[in-house]
Order: sequence, then structure tokens, then C-alpha cells
Amino acid sequence: MAELGASYLMADLGLAYTPRPDHAAYLASWLGALRHDPKAIFTAAAQAQAAADWIHAAHKAAADPLPLAA
Repeated sequence: MAELGASYLMADLGLAYTPRPDHAAYLASWLGALRHDPKAIFTAAAQAQAAADWIHAAHKAAADPLPLAA
């Protein structure tokens, strides 16, 4: 889920993806999960999107100016 979430956030921010050697091993670990449950990628993608949405909302809330006292 972390790799998917990072990819979503990078795409939203317009950052380039730079493959790393350990990413291949991480993705290879998904093969076992997908053999066991072919729909696991959809569950992980939904959770990654929810996490990315939460991060965007938290960032927006932190960036919004506080109202001035009257």
C-alpha cells in the first residue's frame, strides 16, 4: 500500500518517479498476495487512495489561514 500511496502523491504533486532496486523486490512480494487473492491489488489501491486523500486534506487544513479574532 505504501508504494501505491507514494505513487499517487508523487503524481498529484507532479514529481518524477525514480525507480530504485528495492522497489522491484517490494513489488515482487505482491506476487504471493496476488496468487492468494487476485483482488488484493484493488483493496490495496483503495486503501492507498484513502491515505493519499487524508494527507491532501490534512495538508489543506494546515495551509488554510486561521480566522482573525474580532
